[in-house]
Order: sequence, then C-alpha cells, then structure tokens
Amino acid sequence: MLRWFIEWMWPVLEPKTPFLPNWHIDVICEYLEAVTAGEIRRLVINVPPRYMKSILVSILWPVWEWIREPSGRFLFVSYSEVLANKHALDRRRIIRHPSFQQRWGQRVHLTRDQATKLEIHNTSGGIMRATSIGGSVTGLGGNRIIIDDPHNPTQAESDLQRVHAVDFFNHTLSTRLDDPRRDAIVLVMQRLHTRDLTAICLEQGFTHLCLPALAPTRTTIVYPRSGLTKVREAGEPLWPAREDRAQLEERKMALGLYGFSGQYQQEPVPHSGGVFQRAWWRYAEPPAAFEEILQSWDLTFTAGEGSDYVVGLVAGRVGPLVYLIDQYKAKMSFVDTIAAIKQMSARYPATRAVLVEDAANGAAAVNVLQREIPGIIAVRPEGAKESRALAVASQVEAGQVILPTPRWPDGHLVPGRAWVEPFVETCALFPKGPHDDDVDALSQLLRRCAKRPTGVVSDGEVIQFQARGLREETGEEPLPPRPSARRTARLDYFSDPPQEREQDDRDEPAPAHRPSFGLRCEPFGWRKF
Repeated sequence: MLRWFIEWMWPVLEPKTPFLPNWHIDVICEYLEAVTAGEIRRLVINVPPRYMKSILVSILWPVWEWIREPSGRFLFVSYSEVLANKHALDRRRIIRHPSFQQRWGQRVHLTRDQATKLEIHNTSGGIMRATSIGGSVTGLGGNRIIIDDPHNPTQAESDLQRVHAVDFFNHTLSTRLDDPRRDAIVLVMQRLHTRDLTAICLEQGFTHLCLPALAPTRTTIVYPRSGLTKVREAGEPLWPAREDRAQLEERKMALGLYGFSGQYQQEPVPHSGGVFQRAWWRYAEPPAAFEEILQSWDLTFTAGEGSDYVVGLVAGRVGPLVYLIDQYKAKMSFVDTIAAIKQMSARYPATRAVLVEDAANGAAAVNVLQREIPGIIAVRPEGAKESRALAVASQVEAGQVILPTPRWPDGHLVPGRAWVEPFVETCALFPKGPHDDDVDALSQLLRRCAKRPTGVVSDGEVIQFQARGLREETGEEPLPPRPSARRTARLDYFSDPPQEREQDDRDEPAPAHRPSFGLRCEPFGWRKF
C-alpha cells in the first residue's frame, strides 16, 4: 500500500522532520494507486507548495512502483535541471538505503555503472530519467511521464517562458509514452496562470485533483478507489497541523492576492477578480444625455486562430461618470478593422474623439481614416499594460464606470447587451487571462476621460459643455474658460452642432471653433428632440 510505504520511508528523506499525517496525503495516494492500476491514465494534481507534492509524486511513488514492476520506465520533467537533479538524487538515496535494500533488494537492485546523476538503471531493465523543460528527450520514452512544476514561479508571467513549457509538452513530451493506450502522464504543480500547463491538460480531458489551501466553499472530496469522502467546510485549511488559517493569512499578505490565489488556492485569478474586481462594476440604464461620446480602439496585426481581438468601446461621459454603452469585438483583418471603425462612427456620429492605440497597426488605421472620421487620434501607450490598468482601476472601484444592465428582471438578455458579461469576466481575469484587449481599450478610454473637463448635468434637461477646440484633442492644455461666457445648447446624437441660444455677455463674438453643446438620447433608442 503506497500510503504505508510513504510513512515508512519518510525518515530517510526527512530525518529531522516528524511525519505529519493528513487526509490530503491519503487521497493523493489513492489517485496515484489508480494510475498504477490503469484506472487513470492522465492525471493533474494541483496542491500548494511544500505540501509533499514532489515527495509523493516524483520520489516515493515511482520507487514504490518499481517494487511492483522493476522493469518500469520513467521520464521526469521539471522547470529546471537543478530541481530534476535533486529529485533524482532523492530517488537514488531511497533505493540504496539499507532498510529498502533489506526488504526489496532482491527485486530492485541498481546496476553498477550509473552513467549520470539524472539517470537510474536497475538490473531488471527499469530506467528513471530526469530532464528539464526544453531538455533533450530524443530517443527517450517511458511507461510514466511525470511532470513536476513545469513553470518557474518567477517567470510564469512571461508569455514566452509559459508558452515554451506548453509547446514542449504538446509537441514533445506527449509523444514519448511507450504505449499511449496503457501508459500514463501525471502532472503535479501549483497554478500560476490561466493558460499554464494545467489549463492545457484539463482542456485535453485529464482527471483533476485540486486541493486549495483554504476551501473556497463547502466541498466534498471522493477517494477514487475506496469511495471514502472528505467534507471540507468553507475556509477550512488543507493541512492545519502544518499551516492553520492564521498562518495562511500571513502567506497571503506576503505573496499578495495574485500569488496566493494561484499558488495556494489553485485559482490563477481570485474569485473576486484581479485588477478589476467583479463587485466593483455598477449597472444602470444610460442617462438621457451625455457631455461627450468617445470611442476607444485596441487593434491587432493580423486575423487568425491565435491572434488577439480587435476591441472598440463606446462610452458617454457625464461629469466624472463614464457609461460604457457599446462594444465591437472580433478577430479581424486590417481591412475589416477599418470597416468596423467606420461602422461604429456612423452609428454614433456625435462621437467627439476616436482613440486608437498607436501600436500594432493602429498608426496605419489612423492614417487611412483621418480624412474620413473627425476626431480620430493615435494614442501612444505609456508603460506596461498592467501599470496602465492599475492607474484607472480606482475609477471602476469608485463606481464611476457604469455598464448597461445586461439582463431583464426575468433573467433574459437585453438585446444588444450580450457583450457586457463577457467584458466583466475578461477584465476580472486580467492580467492572467488569455486576452487583454478589452482592458487595453478600457484603460485608454478612462485615462482620456480622467483628463476631461466636467459640465453641469441635469437628466433630460440642458447639458452644458464648453468645447475646448482642436488643441485639446492633440493632448495640449485646454483653453481656460471665459469668465463671463454663458452658453447653453442641446445636441441630438444625429444632428449637427446647434446654434448658440444665448450670446456672450461681452461685445466680441464667440470664436466659431468653440461651440457649446450637449448630447441627448432616449433610454430605448436615439431620437431627435
């Protein structure tokens, strides 16, 4: 029995640390025994760091399997060769220990010529080979492929490093089983990203054992072979004899929300959300009028299966409040992108500024459209994506960014608002989600709105707004207001700027490029008034 073997050999690996039994050790052992019995052939185990995952899966279980079948062939993979070498030395130490040799030396006996530290050969033809992600596995294979921490926690945010590990698994490791129909792949790791190797394996149908440090809800765990059950109450620590709730809270403070949620809770993004928490968003019907309407676009280079999305957001501003009223999102070619911007500009002709990120093919789009769409501006992004998002997250947290209510009281979607809930989910996953295009467009929009002047707003009444001219659209400081100027006007979404209702108190005429205007719409459609 694997559980007994682990406790019996524990002092060999940890002579100064007493063995602390816990139910999570028992359930992991049953899952591994199910792999040995051929009942599970693809397994993912997510467990916090320092909870015996490597000792159980990468060291003691393979040695225990050799006792049952000495000719077994194992291939071990970790993110670094240093870690792979340590595990190989631990396996060798177990096998060579007198207590092991006294009991099982006749079945498991190492050959005299051990070529490298990363390889162990026994006299029955069994082999244990260890390598690192990206290491050479040409000509290698096995009955068991064990992947232990394929991602370096310090590099998990690097798309290059993470994708490299995933590609190495998909294109190399997954083809190295001696008999794919009978042999097994076991992945054990802490979660680090929404697109880490765990996510890829789960998409491929792997059996999943997930053991968060603190139970997020009341959870029942079923042992796969004995049928025993373990009920965890919400907030219950996984291994209280090692880390109780207070100690885990200290871990959370040290690691931060993202680190703790991924490494300890096995949720790369917290339930509440990341930079933009789900509970921060406000929902309401759009007001009857806006001070201005803006569009914000995040473009991409190409349209394809693995490309990013083109995202365009339309928002109306009322003082410090920003109402997101529409979205355009699709994977598009450059030609289709130009057509989409034209389409949204035609739908909202009173748009005051069309902001296009000066990245990817944004500059080219602005050059094509600057003679057709008024107010189109190339905006050069400043700083990293996450820094830009953090700079505007307080506006969402303060309830100043408002989404249209996506559903009727009976739960059915409001026509034209199917984009709202996916938008919130994408923002909640940032910066660890697969796509960040929605957030890029939102950050660009909110940074612009934070710099705008505010007017006097009365719902359904006159909206006062002092236009600042073209200089403000280029990012220069706006012209100061004229102290005695009083202008009030209304502007329908589909009309040209109206004439002023009241002339300036002073004798000189107002400049033609500084009209006053407001914007007005009905809650269930645009209408002239």
